[in-house]
Amino acid sequence: MKHRIVVLGAGYAGAVAAGRLAARLYADEVAITVVNGEPDFVERVRMHELAAGRDLKPRPFDELFAGTGVDLKLAKVTAVDVDRKTVALESEELEYDTLIYALGSGWNSQGVPGAAEHAYQIASRPGALRLREKLTSLAAGQTVAVVGGGLTGVEFVTELAESRPDLDVALIVRGTLGDWLSAGGRRHLRKVFDRLGITVHENASVTGVDADQVTTDGGVIPAAVTVWTAGFAVHPIVRATPLEVSDTGRIVVDETMRSVSHPDVYAIGDAAYAMGSKNKPLRMSCASGQPMAMQAADSIAARLTGGKLPHAPLAYFNQCISLGRKDGLIQYVTSDDRAVNATLTGRVAAVYKETICKGAAWAAANPTFGLPVRRRRVIRQAVPQREWTS
Repeated sequence: MKHRIVVLGAGYAGAVAAGRLAARLYADEVAITVVNGEPDFVERVRMHELAAGRDLKPRPFDELFAGTGVDLKLAKVTAVDVDRKTVALESEELEYDTLIYALGSGWNSQGVPGAAEHAYQIASRPGALRLREKLTSLAAGQTVAVVGGGLTGVEFVTELAESRPDLDVALIVRGTLGDWLSAGGRRHLRKVFDRLGITVHENASVTGVDADQVTTDGGVIPAAVTVWTAGFAVHPIVRATPLEVSDTGRIVVDETMRSVSHPDVYAIGDAAYAMGSKNKPLRMSCASGQPMAMQAADSIAARLTGGKLPHAPLAYFNQCISLGRKDGLIQYVTSDDRAVNATLTGRVAAVYKETICKGAAWAAANPTFGLPVRRRRVIRQAVPQREWTS
């Protein structure tokens, strides 16, 4: 009987994990099934572009997984039973021997009154398309207020201000603009915001959202449209399981991305609570998700075939920020994601960021980076695992 590997979610992490496993194992010994709600790959790092009016290249999974032996099921996951080792879909139930949980995250209203009812989000393609449609109906001079000064908020507000200079675009941040960046990075960010005419409301905590305004602890900001980018929340499904999770609901995993409470379950991407350099939790991002996927896939393959477990450190190098189509900011960071006094800015940075985005999508279709990979046979009998000691 084939070893059944079920991958839940086919974003940056899930797609890479499935493809990489298919390249390392034999299809006559392992059945790899990917469950995803949409028929094509969603470039989540480009949702701000989609919302602002830019059309994106379709990437059907039929083409992405062609010739790999990966079976795609278009369905919504409704429950996971880690004791019975089953996954419930809308119309069927799947059994697994190994589960890779990669359902990712969605937007997080943070419990702010009115946010869920009145704010738009760009954490998903449906959300981005809904916002895109709304923005096309806005007349010149109307205000769009973006809540949240992280990477998503900064990228969207600059993309929108560049593509719709007729609108009054504002960013509302809890701290100061770009406070996680180096001094040089902050200077460039303010320069771009000034050039694009973006209003910044700093040190403002949002206390409520209505259809035509945002209320902060410092006053009311008129807004024909409010866009919420203040953080992400993981899918609530795991809360109903006995899997060990963090206080934010992310599955706690070891260095190989395997659940610390259920060894048949691996978690990758935004859904996983994994430690990176200097024992600091990896942040929710594509930059974390794809390396986690490679680590998980290589670990599963090693355990099934009796190979050596990988020992690749998960560390950061830079943060890539698009500031519209013609400008960008590359903030170099330490291995544990702290800004250093080194940046790349302007058009060169915009090209750099675009290359990174294209590379992430390419990696989903080429999870071994185009290099030849030796397939190994599954060992039927239990063998001692060569775990690492860190």
